[in-house]
Amino acid sequence: MLDYNKYLRQQKFPLIWCAGCGDGIVLKSMLRAIDKIGLSKDEICMVSGIGCSSRLTGYVDFNTLHTTHGRAIAFATGVKMAKPEMHVIVVTGDGDATAIGGNHYIHAARRNIDISVILFNNNIYGMTGGQVSPTTPIGSRASTAPFGNPENSFNISGLAEAAGASFVARGTVHDALILDKYIEKAIRKKGFSVVEVMTPCPTAYGRRNRIGDGVAMIKDLKEHSVSVRKASKMSEEELNDKVVTGILVDRERPEYTDNYNKLIERVKGSNS
Repeated sequence: MLDYNKYLRQQKFPLIWCAGCGDGIVLKSMLRAIDKIGLSKDEICMVSGIGCSSRLTGYVDFNTLHTTHGRAIAFATGVKMAKPEMHVIVVTGDGDATAIGGNHYIHAARRNIDISVILFNNNIYGMTGGQVSPTTPIGSRASTAPFGNPENSFNISGLAEAAGASFVARGTVHDALILDKYIEKAIRKKGFSVVEVMTPCPTAYGRRNRIGDGVAMIKDLKEHSVSVRKASKMSEEELNDKVVTGILVDRERPEYTDNYNKLIERVKGSNS
C-alpha cells in the first residue's frame, strides 16, 4: 500500500476542491504512477497554470511551479530546455490548456518536446466562474451560456494527435487504475505526451446541467465511456454522446531537446 503522505505537503491541507470533484482521484493516480516508476522528488518538476486542477501543484512535495493562466506549457518548456534530464509534468485543465493556452498546447505537440501533460477535462471553467470552455458540449449550460452553449467543442486528444504528439491517451476517474497505466506510460514516453482525464465538476457543471452530484457524474462517465476497440466498430451516430477511452497514439518521433542539442553541437563543430 502506497504511503501517499510522503509525496504531499501536509501543511497545505485541507484541500480546496469541492465535494464530489474528481481532481483528488487524479492526484492519487499520478502519485501511484510516479511511485511505480521510482522517480525521486528531485527528478520531477510539476508545472500548473490557473484553475481547479492547477491547484494540485500546491499539494505535492516536488519541484513545482504554479504559473499564470494558460502559460503552464510555456513555463514547462523553459524548464525542459534548461534541465532536459528532468521529468517535466504539466497539470492543467481544459480551459487553461486549450483556450488561453491553446497555441502553447499545439506547438509543444508539434515540437514534440519531452513534457507529460495531464489534462483534467471537466467540460467547464470551474474555479474561475463556470464559464463555457472549449470542451463544453454543445447545448450545455454555463454561467456565460445560461440558455445553452451554441459552440462546437474541441476534441482535445485529437488535437494533440494531429499536432504531432508522441503519446495520447484518454481515461476517466471512474477507471482510476487504468488511468494509472496511462499516466505511467506518458511519463516514460520520450516526447510530448498527453493524458486527457474526464473528471466531474458537480458544482459548476453538474448543478447547472442537472446531472447530479459527483457520484452521479462518475456513474454517467462509466455509462457513456467506450474503449477504442469498441468505438472502431461503432457508427458516428452511435458515438455521438460517448467518451472514447484508451491509448489513442503511441509512436516514435524525434524529440525537440535532442534535436536542439544536436544543432548546438553541429554549430560548435562548424565554428571550431
